[in-house]
Amino acid sequence: MTTLISAEWIRLTSSRIWLWGGVAALASGALIGLLALVGPENFDPPLPPLETAAGTRVLLGLLGFLACLPALFGTAAVASEYRHGTVTTTSLFAPRRWTWLTAKLLAYTAAGLVYGFLAAAVAAAALFSAAAIDGVTLGLPVGVVLSLLGRVALTMAVYTLLGVAIGALLRNQVAAMAVVGGYLYAVETALTMIPGVKALYPLLPGGATAALTGFTYLADAVAGQTGEPAVPLLSAPAGGAVLVGYALVAAAIAVLAPLRRDIT
Repeated sequence: MTTLISAEWIRLTSSRIWLWGGVAALASGALIGLLALVGPENFDPPLPPLETAAGTRVLLGLLGFLACLPALFGTAAVASEYRHGTVTTTSLFAPRRWTWLTAKLLAYTAAGLVYGFLAAAVAAAALFSAAAIDGVTLGLPVGVVLSLLGRVALTMAVYTLLGVAIGALLRNQVAAMAVVGGYLYAVETALTMIPGVKALYPLLPGGATAALTGFTYLADAVAGQTGEPAVPLLSAPAGGAVLVGYALVAAAIAVLAPLRRDIT
């Protein structure tokens, strides 16, 4: 297993995924600083200003909303093997298929954690710099800000694991990436607008992520459009547990389901 994980790291660093992943992490963190510099109160519609707790939470939550990006990288990392046919070589090197699938899950979860902490570090530097330039004090203590950013980093690691699992199950790279992006950014949002279904939102991946990162803006915005009260989210620990549960179930299915399927 150690050899397989090392091989996955070599594969990762030998491709352009790590480069584009690093660029995306840096861009995600820098975007938070740019939004803070502009001022949430100047958005359309306006958001609470940066010197309020709500305004700071919204900006930090937006970084968590971009957790789809490492999920897409994880999906592409596995599905691309089927697309380019390199999965045959991988299977010859490690005939027990569950071993290299597990190695991928572990390696890319670690890569997702690196991605998350890189994005969080850049976001922290950009956020504090923007506040200093604007001459305002953030609405949350430094410790709370760093704690929320740490939760975002962990969220990105979990989403990377989810992406790897989906890529292993669907195999078609374009379809897998469309499913990941479409579900997180379209399907879940649509579900929150259906009266009888929106009660399930806190238990869905997006709702669990919102609870973990404290990002309630989406649920509040949908509630404002529908004229109904927002669905209460889970606590942060409960949201994290639900999200990790999804990742573990998806990883188990990704390892077990393909065992009797042809690799081509």
